[in-house]
Amino acid sequence: MHQVDFINGKTRVFGIVGDPIEQVRSPEMMTWEFHQRPYNAVMIPIHIAQSDFDHVIPDIMQIRNLDGLIFTIPFKVKALGLAKTLGQQASLVGAINAIKRQSNGDWCGEIFDGLGCVEAFKRRGIALTNKRIQLIGLGGAGSAICVAVAHEHPSLMRLFDLNERRAEQMMQLVKQISPQTVVEMGPPRCDGIDVLMNASPVGMLSDARLPLAVDAFKKDLVVFDAIVMPEITPLLKLAQDCGCEGVKGREMMLGQISKLVDYFLAP
Repeated sequence: MHQVDFINGKTRVFGIVGDPIEQVRSPEMMTWEFHQRPYNAVMIPIHIAQSDFDHVIPDIMQIRNLDGLIFTIPFKVKALGLAKTLGQQASLVGAINAIKRQSNGDWCGEIFDGLGCVEAFKRRGIALTNKRIQLIGLGGAGSAICVAVAHEHPSLMRLFDLNERRAEQMMQLVKQISPQTVVEMGPPRCDGIDVLMNASPVGMLSDARLPLAVDAFKKDLVVFDAIVMPEITPLLKLAQDCGCEGVKGREMMLGQISKLVDYFLAP
């Protein structure tokens, strides 16, 4: 009899929802973490078109053995309305990347992107305290990264998003979290900063663009890209060519995997 031993009729199901979906790494990483616990569960990729989200997701959430969902581009803000209660990070950010079914049947949402990003820097031994940061992109993941980095109390945070209102809101939030941090808005640039962070989708999959107009970086600049596919984005390739230290989106994902599983499995 031919069979596998990691899935059966009692397996609990989790999913990651996005549009597109082929760039995600959560299915293999989360399923591995579940089985290291050990816990009988798998995570599957779910591709839902943006135009179908509102009428498809509520039906998916009725699946009886579905215990949680992760949301990626472009649904982290839109998914907020699916949660009856929110965790501390989600309340601050105004977006979620995880939702879980509680024992009473209600759904609770939280966001872990920012925590995973900071954890990735800590694992590299790179401090963000008193550093000058340029953050590009303040969508769901970018806003979470902004909040988490603000809690590290950098000396400067320069913020950019195509949505100026969103950038203004995040600027005020950073000032509340870390009053000593100088906060600026404007087009992204790499002069006068220590850490460049891209949390926009520019450079994902086959997109060959850079998220800012630049030909080279100074060697002591640290460059982070939240994109997980490709693992070496055009931004990280340029950083690599210039001798900079690069922090990958996969490292951010690894930084939040255990936190996500803890969240999903908590009563």
